[in-house]
Amino acid sequence: MTTESAATAVRATVYGYPRQGPNRELKKAVEGYWNGRVGADALRETARELRRGAWQQLADAGVHEVPTGDFSYYDHVLDTSLMVGAVPARHRAAVEADPLDGYFAMARGTQDVAPLEMTKWFDTNYHFLVPELGPDTVFTADPGRQVAELREARALGHRARPVLLGPVTYLLLAKPAPGVADDFVPLTLLDRLLPVYTRVLAELHAAGAEWVQLDEPALVQDRTPAELNAATLTYRELGALTERPKLLVASYFDRLGEALPVLAKAPVEGLALDFTGAAAANLADLAAVGGLPGKRLVAGVVDGRNIWINDLQKSLTTLGTLLGLAGRVDVAASCSLLHVPLDAAVERDIDPQIRRWLAFARQKTAEIATLARGLGQGPAAITAELAANRADLASRTHSPLTRDPAVRARTAAIGAADARRAQPYAERAAAQRALLGLPLLPTTTIGSFPQTAELRAARADLRSGRIDRAGYEGRIEDEIREVIAFQEKAGIDVLVHGEPERSDMVQYFAEQLTGYLATRHGWVQSYGTRYVRPPVLAGDVSRPDPMTVRWTTYAQAQTARPVKGMLTGPVTMLAWSFVRDDQPLGDTARQVALALRDEVGDLEAAGTSVIQVDEPALRETLPLRAADRAQYLAWATEAFRLTVCGVRPDTQIHTHMCYAEFGDILQAIDDLDADVISLEAARSHMQVAGELGGAGYPREVGPGVWDIHSPRIPSAEEAAALLRKGLEAIPAERLWVNPDCGLKTRGWPETRASLASLVAAAREVRGELPAS
Repeated sequence: MTTESAATAVRATVYGYPRQGPNRELKKAVEGYWNGRVGADALRETARELRRGAWQQLADAGVHEVPTGDFSYYDHVLDTSLMVGAVPARHRAAVEADPLDGYFAMARGTQDVAPLEMTKWFDTNYHFLVPELGPDTVFTADPGRQVAELREARALGHRARPVLLGPVTYLLLAKPAPGVADDFVPLTLLDRLLPVYTRVLAELHAAGAEWVQLDEPALVQDRTPAELNAATLTYRELGALTERPKLLVASYFDRLGEALPVLAKAPVEGLALDFTGAAAANLADLAAVGGLPGKRLVAGVVDGRNIWINDLQKSLTTLGTLLGLAGRVDVAASCSLLHVPLDAAVERDIDPQIRRWLAFARQKTAEIATLARGLGQGPAAITAELAANRADLASRTHSPLTRDPAVRARTAAIGAADARRAQPYAERAAAQRALLGLPLLPTTTIGSFPQTAELRAARADLRSGRIDRAGYEGRIEDEIREVIAFQEKAGIDVLVHGEPERSDMVQYFAEQLTGYLATRHGWVQSYGTRYVRPPVLAGDVSRPDPMTVRWTTYAQAQTARPVKGMLTGPVTMLAWSFVRDDQPLGDTARQVALALRDEVGDLEAAGTSVIQVDEPALRETLPLRAADRAQYLAWATEAFRLTVCGVRPDTQIHTHMCYAEFGDILQAIDDLDADVISLEAARSHMQVAGELGGAGYPREVGPGVWDIHSPRIPSAEEAAALLRKGLEAIPAERLWVNPDCGLKTRGWPETRASLASLVAAAREVRGELPAS
């Protein structure tokens, strides 16, 4: 049993921990369940073992209070929807018949039933499933999973704190259900939802919970007086309950701002605040409201979203200041450690000295425990740790890896003309139509095709030495020929080479650019069973050699139809990496943009007439506070233009974005000045097409008609209906037909069938257009 002596009166804790296991055991078990290779009982046992292992790791590291309820088979917001009974009508029968299968049907859909919409979790690369609510929604409490996991942890001897998504954030993240008026405000359901939380809190209290954490990250965004009033009412009502645990209301990702006094005055026993990055402003704001006398403050001083070691002395100073502002101060990461990999110690391919700069989840828990010890027992108790930390920080600061004078000189020489197309869109569009000769409603895909077992085996064979480079490239050429032949037969107008040589759209480029480090085990959950290995951007960036020209030109040689060159844009290269924190992001973005500009120039010189530079992270990286957005969007859109603006007018520049809310960056989309933009639109029923049309967007648009994150195959009729809806907002001469996203995660059978529907829909709707 975890005990707390006077020497450990300062608690070390975390809000959440990576779910996947050391070798992505959860991914393998869940996908095995979907494929029928793993039974439900075996899946549940794998989950229990992973939770047990995570709690023990935390306890062994010196964490005094472990989180429960943060584990999920797919997504914690979806788990919350099940906890409060917010199951869409179309999924109720499945959930009632088999809760586990119904849960996954809500996440992924079935052939007959569409899944919930998926979008980004605030400004991270994690995706959540959006609750669907309406005026007829009836909430019912189902705290069984939360209670069971609390009892699991307590039975193993851990002091455990259940973690729930807070009711205000849950409602603010929700959208009107299909068929409900767009102006419906889910927050109006608060009075129905709070009794459900009351019941859940009572059940957790009865099961032995001392504290329950209620996550309210939505309160770090700009909020209306009505929304702040909802927070006031929520915590006044929950705080007044007699049969409840102590309440810890947690925020993260930014400063609380105007919500801080609301929560500071609330009748709850504690607040958890982020004190990293922009959220460091919480320190002054907390002092301004008089602190939290008599309350618990959990101080997030270790960055939970990036992988660089903490400056322990700086954090200890912050914690010392906070001691005078609260009844007690405990130490934590700034947010859940879900957003970082598990363990830097296993990265044996990274130079040992550089590895000492890195802190993944296990290293961060050690930092948290060290800081708790230093705060509770005094700095003398951690003298050795402070000295080692100073040496590691100095090693990084003075490393030649971090600075390249040639890169910095080139970046400093950037002028305004370098980030501006020489011709207006109308002139470019005419030149491109003349060169490409495409029909109305041209069809294309987003880039990747299925990553088959054979492709993964080829990469493994190359790494192990079972085949040489020539043998590997021969396999890649075979795959490209097959993909090109399939697209021609299917009737696709603008082709892609399928990206068989790429395991990841960021890592592929990072491995060929200076300044980046690749990890072997640095997996992070993006959504469901989709995990990515973000590279580490540690130093100045340049491109020593061409990265994509070899494969794009090989693909083009197989066909007379245009083949797109495929690149990942500079903002996404930053957002989906663990980026350096020792210089402004805009400076790093310009370095990456110049490296990619060289690649764009080489593709064009090799005869590529269509070049796509994907920026799915442009919206995701948008600052949470409106006041911070203009500066970000200025450098972000400039970086994209800097990448592409050296091309001829008849070279068509595409970009792609997916799984985000685009309505608040419409001007930025326009500022990119891309000739064609493709966007996710299938799950949202063409919402973005209406937004772009309503804003008068002047260039070409490809709103997706196939939701590729679901295994269901759309019919031609479904795709045609979405196209017709798109045509209500975008004229035919500017509308493209494409899936929502790349096809890497799909299998060949569903890819063939779905693209057949897409092409058939394009032909059908094309035939309905008036003759020109």
